Amino acid sequence: MIPAAAAAHHGSVNGAAPALDPAEPVDSAAAEGALVPAELHPRATRMVQAHHDFIWRLLRRLGVAAADTDDATQRVFMIATRRIADIAVGSERSFLFGTALRVAPEMVRAARRQAPLTDDGSVHERRDSSPGPEELTAQNRARAALEELLLAMPLELRTVLVLFELEQMTKTEVADLLGLPVGTAVSRLRRAREEFRAQLKRRNARLGRRPSDASA
Repeated sequence: MIPAAAAAHHGSVNGAAPALDPAEPVDSAAAEGALVPAELHPRATRMVQAHHDFIWRLLRRLGVAAADTDDATQRVFMIATRRIADIAVGSERSFLFGTALRVAPEMVRAARRQAPLTDDGSVHERRDSSPGPEELTAQNRARAALEELLLAMPLELRTVLVLFELEQMTKTEVADLLGLPVGTAVSRLRRAREEFRAQLKRRNARLGRRPSDASA
């Protein structure tokens, strides 16, 4: 299980999805660009209003950089908007979820290719540009540690852990979203927790061998 403190830091430091005006429809130019029939614009609007925050958080927690999360979210919804006529009513969340699982790794890989290298040859990842008080240091470290551990996990295990531990979904909800029998989802969650603990153990051992990095 993800430590409560780390999970709390992960949520608070990552922030929240930009607020949506519930009365604001999907941008007509964007909808037209996505070849959405006019009669489906209201449905596309409801889809965005209902699932925007979930998809934004999911992408962020799957490793998309803070600076790229808005763009990634827009990409997911543009894909869904283009396919809105093919998505069964009531299946919008499932479709968005599957799309986000494809978009997130692509965005992460693109960010790594574009990120500058540090003096030791490692990738220098972009950080949130908004200034914060000194007391946010511990939270930033906890968030960075959690993101490091999650990104080291296979995507299928990372996904089920994020849904259950961070999104606080029930096992049945996770199973439904992943299209798995509940027993399979539970088994995958157990494997995800074991993998998370193994990653944490390896990280602690690594830091233990390098005392100067213990505060990282």
